[in-house]
Amino acid sequence: MENYTYNSFTLQLEGIKVTEVSMYPVFLFFFFSYLFIMFANVGIVVLVSIDKSLQQPMYLLFCNLPLNDILGNSIMVPRLLTDMLVPPSERLISYYECVVQAFTTHMFGTTSHTVLMIMAFDRYVAICNPLRYTTIMSNKMVIKLTVSAWGVAFVLVAILLGLTIRLKRCRTLIANPFCDNASLFKLSCESVFINNVYGLTFTVVLFTASIGSMVLTYAKITIVCLTSKNKSLNSKALKTCSTHLFVYLIMSSCGLLIIILHRFPLYSDYRKLSSILFHIIPGSLNPIIYGVQSKEIRKFMSNVFQSRKVFPSF
Repeated sequence: MENYTYNSFTLQLEGIKVTEVSMYPVFLFFFFSYLFIMFANVGIVVLVSIDKSLQQPMYLLFCNLPLNDILGNSIMVPRLLTDMLVPPSERLISYYECVVQAFTTHMFGTTSHTVLMIMAFDRYVAICNPLRYTTIMSNKMVIKLTVSAWGVAFVLVAILLGLTIRLKRCRTLIANPFCDNASLFKLSCESVFINNVYGLTFTVVLFTASIGSMVLTYAKITIVCLTSKNKSLNSKALKTCSTHLFVYLIMSSCGLLIIILHRFPLYSDYRKLSSILFHIIPGSLNPIIYGVQSKEIRKFMSNVFQSRKVFPSF
């Protein structure tokens, strides 16, 4: 018979299951991944903020991705690393901290989609309406798009978590390495029908809007490129759009894998690992992909290294 603890404000995290032999290699992998994510993404934001040549709509909108990666990983990874070093019985978390962690986790996932959607719009305008690009993508438009990306994500996630925190809790075990909405509403003994309906609607609407905007945008870009004889335009389109599309495919693949594994309880350990990698892989690859592809970022970095050679430190 299951023991119930009603509305406890102290919860227990299950964490990830690793053997004693593999614990330290896994810990070091997550630790150095986190350090790289922080260093690379903070570096990108600082780079764009101090170099005037990078203060263009494309890079200003892209800055939302590293900011999102910093937020999403800062809340989840340090706590995960701490829990790996303590026994399962000591992996305790307060209910309010758990709610904050769940909120930031879902904000991270949702904002990843909305930011890539506004970036797709920027690429569409740049390639399909190049003569009107500076007029359409003004500073005011960049602010509107940024606020929309974060605002829509905030409202959707706030409703998602709002439906969950209204429930009375009768369990204390979070069957996950970190807190998320599903783990929280599973603590309740009440009906979670509304939560399931909204959660499914949330997912369907988000993925439909995200995939739909990508298909529509890239279909129009492809048509323009096929009908245009401008090799410079086609080269620019291929370069910038392939980068954006690659980042989107990485993020979507990680997200879809988690959703699929949710349907197979037998593979719960793989789902838990995938949910962690959903934060780490995009956060690690985004600055690398854009850093390698961006001529302006490469030029800035080469100037920095050349100046260090000219003025060596003693």
